[in-house]
Amino acid sequence: MPRNVIITCAVTGAIHTPSMSPHLPITAQEIAEAAIGAAEAGAAIVHLHARNPETGQPDQRPEAFAPFLQVIKQRSNCVINITTGGAPTMLVKERVGPAAHFKPEVASLNMGSMNFGLYPMLDRFTEFKHDWERPYLEGSRDRIFRNTFADIEYILTTCSENGTRFEIECYDIGHLYTLAHFVDRGVIKPPLFVQSVFGLLGGIGPHPEDVAHMKRTADRLFGDQYRWSVLGAGRNQLPIAAMSAAMGGNIRVGLEDSLWAGPGTLAKSNAEQVRLARQIVEALGLGIATPDEARETLELKGGDRVNF
Repeated sequence: MPRNVIITCAVTGAIHTPSMSPHLPITAQEIAEAAIGAAEAGAAIVHLHARNPETGQPDQRPEAFAPFLQVIKQRSNCVINITTGGAPTMLVKERVGPAAHFKPEVASLNMGSMNFGLYPMLDRFTEFKHDWERPYLEGSRDRIFRNTFADIEYILTTCSENGTRFEIECYDIGHLYTLAHFVDRGVIKPPLFVQSVFGLLGGIGPHPEDVAHMKRTADRLFGDQYRWSVLGAGRNQLPIAAMSAAMGGNIRVGLEDSLWAGPGTLAKSNAEQVRLARQIVEALGLGIATPDEARETLELKGGDRVNF
């Protein structure tokens, strides 16, 4: 039997702004359709942020999530993952609100404070439809994405009480050691779902040696107690996905992480990126995990135990 690869799709995020692509989901209806389309294309997990439907700004109010969470659950069996990252401009109590309220099967969790440089995008994108976009990107020159030990523990304890497991986002080697610290203390328990992030300015780079180093370190720290997945930012998305699949890992794609389907070609949908990732996986002789297979692998509580 071929190994089945879990594909996660992050459909909108808080990195890209509306002027960068006409295909970026903004409204609740667009986010729901994007998530359902990604699931139909082969994504077992959809990773969700919300946005203001008028301006496209990141919106972490629970009421911004409610309309699309209900639609996705009604129309798809996919695992729903709610962000606790929100946006780097938000504090932790605001960021954890939707996951605490809706009690999803999975919530994301950033494993360390870091520089989070979005300002190089201003070299490529110069015209903006909304007043907030340029200052948001420019402000990342002097912005720390805060995830202190206290913040991380607050998210872990708040969501663990609801049986929520975590997509643990590790942007650098030190983040793996921070995760090991919380595992040693028993604040988080295996199986761990470690999402290694490559190519974002402020974190580890996208070189194959960086990918191998992250995997070797996670193997040494966590052994068989974790499942590894990767995401590559921007043009690194599919090359990093291919490396992970070949190395025994899982993959994440989506318009949160990259707007592109190829050099100079904007992806027309999240589903298009899932299909491209699926082609890589299947060309390697591997299978695509269903949502229920992902639930079994990650020991999730099931879609019948969420609060939406």
